[in-house]
Amino acid sequence: MPKTTTGRAHGPGARRTMTAAARAAAKRAERGHREADAVSDTDEESHRRAERPLAGRTVLVEAPRDGWDDPPEPSTEPFEEDGPQEQSEPGPGGRRRLLTSVLAVLLVVGLAALAVLGWQYRDGRRTETARTEALTAARKAAPTVLSYDYRHLDKDFSRARAHLTGDFRDEYGKTTKTVVAPTAEKYRGVVKARVAAPGSGGAPAASVVSASPDKVVVLLFVNQVTESTQVSGSRLDQNRVRMTMDRTGDGWKVSAVDAL
Repeated sequence: MPKTTTGRAHGPGARRTMTAAARAAAKRAERGHREADAVSDTDEESHRRAERPLAGRTVLVEAPRDGWDDPPEPSTEPFEEDGPQEQSEPGPGGRRRLLTSVLAVLLVVGLAALAVLGWQYRDGRRTETARTEALTAARKAAPTVLSYDYRHLDKDFSRARAHLTGDFRDEYGKTTKTVVAPTAEKYRGVVKARVAAPGSGGAPAASVVSASPDKVVVLLFVNQVTESTQVSGSRLDQNRVRMTMDRTGDGWKVSAVDAL
């Protein structure tokens, strides 16, 4: 009866078997480490995705009747519109509103221009009327203002002041009282003034220098005849007088007289 031996086999074949088993165990251990690392990387990547804010819009997707076998994950990519947005042209209503606005602006501008033209026309008419009225008033006032007679000075000066206005009226009163009246009474002075007749060439004896609706400057050629104890007979003085006329509530009045 042969002898049976139990236990591990000895020799080169037994060493090869043990080496192969060790290699297989090492490979299994290495594979386990790789899978663990992969799982760890996957968990870390999932954690980073969970912390990263989602971009884009939320899209509602209707689930199928039988449910999802593998429900889709929400996309983290930004939601983009389908195609570029083009600026739409105004429709008929917008064009009508635009046309109405343009017409309203043109109407306002037209009314403003019409108002300016109307004002200029009215101002021109008033100025033309002022020229005529002031020239007539100056021709009437000049002989009264520039004349006096020592025998009735108060009456003459009172009549003259009725044609005057403003500061010139006050100045005239002071001058006639302190200078003209004493001299006229002392030398028995008499001065008679009148606007000269037009010259032989038809040159006007009175003309308008400048005019506005409320103020007109008139140039007058005035002849003054003076008599006094200092003059033998009478003396004729031909003067040019510039007279400023102002519109007042009582008509056109003299506000200045300058001898040229």
